[in-house]
Amino acid sequence: MPSRRDLANAIRALSMDAVQKANSGHPGAPMGMADIAEVLWNDFLHHNPANPKWPDRDRFILSNGHGSMLLYSLLHLSGYDLPIEELKNFRQLHSRTAGHPEYGYAPGVETTTGPLGQGITNAVGFALAERTLGGQFNKPGHEIVDHYTYVFLGDGCLMEGISHEAASLAGSLGLGKLIAIYDDNNISIDGEVRGHGNVSGWFLDNTPKRFEAYGWHVIPKVDGHDAAAIQAAIAEARQVTDRPSIICAQTIIGWGSPNKEGKEDCHGAALGEAEVAATRERIGWPYPAFEIPADIKSGWDANNKGARLESEWNEKFEKYRAAYPELAAEFERRIVGQLPSDWTEKANAFIAAVDAKAETIATRKASQNSLNGFGPLLPELLGGSADLAGSNLTLWSGCKDVNVDGYNGNYIYYGVREFGMSAIMNGLVLHGGFKPYGATFLMFSEYARNALRMAALMKIPTIFVYTHDSIGLGEDGPTHQPVEQTATLRLIPNMQVWRPCDAVESAVSWKAALERQDGPSTLIFSRQNLPHIPRTAAQIEAISKGGYILKDSAGTPDAIIIATGSEVELAVKAAEALTAKGKNIRVVSLPSTNVFEAQDQAYRDSVLPPSISKRVVVEAGVTDTWWKYAGSNGKVVGLDRFGESAPAPLLFKEFGFTVENVVANVEAVL
Repeated sequence: MPSRRDLANAIRALSMDAVQKANSGHPGAPMGMADIAEVLWNDFLHHNPANPKWPDRDRFILSNGHGSMLLYSLLHLSGYDLPIEELKNFRQLHSRTAGHPEYGYAPGVETTTGPLGQGITNAVGFALAERTLGGQFNKPGHEIVDHYTYVFLGDGCLMEGISHEAASLAGSLGLGKLIAIYDDNNISIDGEVRGHGNVSGWFLDNTPKRFEAYGWHVIPKVDGHDAAAIQAAIAEARQVTDRPSIICAQTIIGWGSPNKEGKEDCHGAALGEAEVAATRERIGWPYPAFEIPADIKSGWDANNKGARLESEWNEKFEKYRAAYPELAAEFERRIVGQLPSDWTEKANAFIAAVDAKAETIATRKASQNSLNGFGPLLPELLGGSADLAGSNLTLWSGCKDVNVDGYNGNYIYYGVREFGMSAIMNGLVLHGGFKPYGATFLMFSEYARNALRMAALMKIPTIFVYTHDSIGLGEDGPTHQPVEQTATLRLIPNMQVWRPCDAVESAVSWKAALERQDGPSTLIFSRQNLPHIPRTAAQIEAISKGGYILKDSAGTPDAIIIATGSEVELAVKAAEALTAKGKNIRVVSLPSTNVFEAQDQAYRDSVLPPSISKRVVVEAGVTDTWWKYAGSNGKVVGLDRFGESAPAPLLFKEFGFTVENVVANVEAVL
């Protein structure tokens, strides 16, 4: 039987070999954390390599994602469908072993990690999902949701501000099945560059005390190269069920490398052929590159154990199904992300009722009404707000705090943690079983931007809700008035951005976001009241295409006015004024440019005929991205400056968002 150190050395060998072959990567962290990973994966982690999506598996997240070869080595060694050829192709084009773990590339990668701090924050989402799903489905004697979330993280993750947001909220929520293992190796990239040799010049935090202050269970000063100490620490953490745990494991980066261990220069570069050979000799690994001897392969193989664990859970679930058949069917529906069978019919009926009501309301209120309409149809809906529930209007009549009454709620009070909220939602989505949405003011999407990008990169259907969408929020002034935010959100690949103009478009936007499976959606709503605009049934159906003809002329249009959100009202009134002057004007509402641009060319040309080049776009934001619609013969009525503090009506007049100015611009292009 191979020793524990031999098993851990397999990780070290594969990691340094793959990085060396690629001449690119980070061997230090995998070599330093190999002993910890060996104990966790062989003694504690419940997973099945043959079924990486088994619902009750433990989740493992590598927050310090630059150490990706640690994860790839673990997946390969334990029996996942990640053959040695993929490790040999580390960091190469079309390889499943990307430079940082990428969700959807290799089986067993639970989330994309790379931007430091987001992995630990995703992990909070995973742990919160586990507990909430258990609160909603578990019954006495039938605990079908019962797993842990383990996360590795390093100094960089702890230096990033998002780790404070995530750890603070995790402590407040008491997430007892979240176990973090901190790679306390006292080194970062600038260590030797600045002459410090470690992090002492910029990271003197007392991490154990910091996490104690968050309300975590802390296990300090664990020898990260002592298997027995690691095993005892993880066992202790698993016994603490009322709060998350962090194990502070003291390690040596690049452990085993005779000349580079403990130094920055093994962090982000290949060791070099000579050092790889010297490391092999020092750790007693006499095998060629990428060769794993049979006894060590056998010692790592988790297929039999994984099959047994999943089989035991399947038996448990069948007993649950016999006792609670409706709940079992609901669990299966939710875990695969299917909508209820009556969803389309009931959602369309709600939209029709909104149209019939014809209310003049703020679209943030229309959003809340949509939640009241759709919420009862979707028990998987899991909402929240970054301490702005009363302004974002994210609470609906069926909301219940996730942290009370058996943890079976559907609403999270995130506190003022916009970035943390957004990355936690990504973790909730990746776990499965929920459709999360979270809200703040549109301006503060800036704090959360990288989590939005990660959702789009992973192609996961997180729903980001933003209110107070323009200078229309008024007196709070330019610090709170978005100008460039909507435009830049539209630039994120695979992000669908919706800015509806009234209650009907708001309801359709929500329906589209809830139905989407292949990427995130951003819903942007107004603070101020907006009038209902009458439509035909065909026009209501066309909203889901992202852009449509809202008002058309009797004859061939002389010009087209394109608008979104609160400015659609201006476009309609300007068209009426121009019609009275004998002009033929078409009004196009474009609530989602991303969705509209995904339609076929024939549809887009039917809405915006290439032959009609006289166009005016109206949106209370930056103009740059609108010229592709306006064209060289058109104009854009926008805002290429910051706002001011004043009542909204005065601001719209001051900056030219008036019927008269829109009319003047159309007349100018004509």
